Amino acid sequence: MRSEYDFSNAKRAKDIPHLAKLQAAMKGKTRITIMLDNDILDAFRTRAEAEGRGYQTAINEALRHAIKDDTAPVTVATLRRELRKALKQAAA
Repeated sequence: MRSEYDFSNAKRAKDIPHLAKLQAAMKGKTRITIMLDNDILDAFRTRAEAEGRGYQTAINEALRHAIKDDTAPVTVATLRRELRKALKQAAA
């Protein structure tokens, strides 16, 4: 692999038809980067594996539940509280 690459002529995915179609096919999902505590992530992975589904789906459902129950904006404190609540329920 080369040590340097020139991306000066690179195009965005939305400007390339077949890649734009792939992005549109995601239907309402957005890729993000998020930092979670290791114990939270491990617990969601363990719980999701036991339920036979993906851990990202479990996290998404916990977040959906949090905003459904509370019309206030989701804060870091709210997110942590809801994740801990979901983990306690899963452990029970």
